[in-house]
Amino acid sequence: MEETNLNQTIRCIVKLGGAAITCKNELEKINEENLETVSSHLRQAMNLGSCSKQVMGMDWSKRDAVSDISSSLCDFGDQCQFNVDFSRFVVVHGAGSFGHFQASKSGVHKGGLNQPLVKAGFVATRISVTTLNLEIVRALAREGIPSIGMSPYSCGWSTSERNVASADLSGVAKAIDSGFIPVLHGDAVLDERLGCTILSGDVIIRHLAEHLRPEYVVFLVSFSRLVNSIDLLLHAPKIGLFTLHCTCLPLFHACLPINVIYKTDVSGVYDRPPTDPNAVLLREIAVDEDGKWSVVKPTPQSLNKQVEITVAAHDTTGGMVTKISEAAMIAKLGIDVYIVKAATSHSLRALRGEMRHDIPDDWLGTVIRFSR
Repeated sequence: MEETNLNQTIRCIVKLGGAAITCKNELEKINEENLETVSSHLRQAMNLGSCSKQVMGMDWSKRDAVSDISSSLCDFGDQCQFNVDFSRFVVVHGAGSFGHFQASKSGVHKGGLNQPLVKAGFVATRISVTTLNLEIVRALAREGIPSIGMSPYSCGWSTSERNVASADLSGVAKAIDSGFIPVLHGDAVLDERLGCTILSGDVIIRHLAEHLRPEYVVFLVSFSRLVNSIDLLLHAPKIGLFTLHCTCLPLFHACLPINVIYKTDVSGVYDRPPTDPNAVLLREIAVDEDGKWSVVKPTPQSLNKQVEITVAAHDTTGGMVTKISEAAMIAKLGIDVYIVKAATSHSLRALRGEMRHDIPDDWLGTVIRFSR
């Protein structure tokens, strides 16, 4: 795997959760309001200049319901009034209601590329996720963010039994050093053992974090439970309170010390289903060198030991299970990870890096960090 050399350090890698930017219960529908807000927040967090400067829109393509191309060079006049100086971010987004249906129905995530249905599903999945990628790039570009869509399959990413086997990050590094914001996404890729599989955006985040070493990582999520499509409900045995060995997913399944569910209008990771009136937001979790977790804030005395994980039936990437596991492995690198609800004032503060020392009392979200 090729080493990545950057001229300057990366400030932040951001994961846009699929549920945060799409309507997960409506096939291939973007949550336009959320995406617009998230794009604005990213511009504000990345902007190194004065926020009062005008935005230089970079989507010069025709849009639906618009009679002509709204941006043209003649609109710009004095270019000094525009700020295009942004700090170094990388964006990775999930698929949400794009791609999961196609992958699930055809079994792409299970492999078997020699089967006609799987091969057709591989093509259909990539059409869907790259369509979403383009729309996200366009939304960021309208905010003046110089975004470049980069599909993992096209950039040489592949797996072996679903673990990253190869990933040419030279294109990502060159884009960053040239002043662009790479925008990657979960994708259908070739697998050395299975033939093909789905490469999760959360796995991509962890791999990028290992090689690019950002100052911090932000997961922008939307906890919206799909009540009629629960496929998996795991109840782990009761173990020592808040002890997690996160070396691999099977062990993670067996030992996860907290309850994680998708629920509307919650702010991070909770100790039990947020529908429970006694549910407590876990504000800070520490991961030590052995991969064990401990809850720092709040104190753990009254927290529930029972594990409850729900995964939507069409989610072929592991949902919140993968997200928490990958976040733990990133934290073990010494990189703070923030899990926070997208399109809120709390997510904007996380994107700006305001949680890098003490967590403000009025901030709602979960910080996962290395226990030094």
